[in-house]
Amino acid sequence: MAFEGLSEKLQGVFKGLKGKGSLTESDINAAMREVKLALLEADVNFKVVKEFVADVKEKALGEEVMKSLTPAQQVIKIVNDELIELMGGINSKLTYSPKGFTVYMMVGLQGTGKTTTCGKLAKWLKKNGKKPMLCACDIYRPAAIDQLEVVGSSVDVPVFTMRDSRDPSKIARAAVREAELKGFNVLIVDTAGRLQIDEELMEELKVLKKDIKPHEILLVVDALTGQDAVNAAEGFNEARGIDGIIMTKMDGDSRGGAALSTKKVTGRPIKFVGMGEKMDELDEFHPERMASRILGMGDMLSFIEKAQADYDDEKAARLEERIKKNKFTLEDFLEQMGQIRNMGGISKMLDMLPGMSGNRNVNMEQNEKDFIAFEAIIQSMTREERENPQLLNASRRKRIAAGSGQPVQKINQLTKRYEESRKMMKQMMNPRGAAKLGRMFKGFQ
Repeated sequence: MAFEGLSEKLQGVFKGLKGKGSLTESDINAAMREVKLALLEADVNFKVVKEFVADVKEKALGEEVMKSLTPAQQVIKIVNDELIELMGGINSKLTYSPKGFTVYMMVGLQGTGKTTTCGKLAKWLKKNGKKPMLCACDIYRPAAIDQLEVVGSSVDVPVFTMRDSRDPSKIARAAVREAELKGFNVLIVDTAGRLQIDEELMEELKVLKKDIKPHEILLVVDALTGQDAVNAAEGFNEARGIDGIIMTKMDGDSRGGAALSTKKVTGRPIKFVGMGEKMDELDEFHPERMASRILGMGDMLSFIEKAQADYDDEKAARLEERIKKNKFTLEDFLEQMGQIRNMGGISKMLDMLPGMSGNRNVNMEQNEKDFIAFEAIIQSMTREERENPQLLNASRRKRIAAGSGQPVQKINQLTKRYEESRKMMKQMMNPRGAAKLGRMFKGFQ
């Protein structure tokens, strides 16, 4: 998870403050030193850290905080507010042309995941009622056009190409005409990247910008490169001007310093973050939600939105009916596991829940492996065995173990988990169980 290291350190600092009934200036100074170190270790820009800590310290030493009955909570609120402000204050949404046809120009250095991000953005736009087309303007990198076509095919979005042309502006102009003619309302132009910012690249982007007049220029940067990503963003913005940033590979960076520095350094907002390799793992960036997760307060809004996006009313109604009739089978259990996978797995779900982001007592990696093993086991069963697990005697378990490539012990583990899930589902159908579940979630509000 992004910010994992920073989150743990900041939560440790605030835990120490909460243990004090009142705070002195010395307590604040000591806490701010720890906060400063935590931010620097998270690869946040040094100037940004210096200004951030100074602002927090000034407000934390205010009379209102020092005389408060809960000074530690007041300090946490100040840090939360300052983190939100640092990352942009509010969610900066993607904007569309009032003319009805929108062009987004995607720019960035090589290796940032720009072409894949074009596909992810196209899928996100489709999901939000738009009709996008992709345009291949990277005429230099080997197989770049082929890659965009593969990406477009995976999200069912057409790709405009002119393989015989070596003029990106000519290709882009033709793509605009083609997209408008065929009734598409968004064109995403995948431009060429370089290993570094140079005069040739900037001149090409200048001509493209002049010819197609994009509604927004979106810069794709790699979170794993830390301050190099911030420097790239600053360079592109100064040279050609950008409207927003898409930060990729946020799921692979436990530090997250680039995300905390970029807005402050460039003045341009992060609009999306890539949280995985799948084409649907592109999320809108919400500064207030990210700040909440960093401070261990969870992100219930994102959790609810994710659950709603993956929620199937028909499947849920069918499952409820089966549970009422005491017919919760291993196939139903497999379906529930699939829904959890669609939400990003248990680890991502827990990261969104209050107080759980730093909880690593559960072996998340093992849980994911168990899901894969259980799926193989259930798929190796007959339909009769899936519907009636009581049939699984010793000989049947040996046959299933051989067919799934899993040990018999893993089958025993599956049946135990299934029984636990079946009992829990039955309790949820009971009015008392539902009330208990309601009380549990009330604590998250």
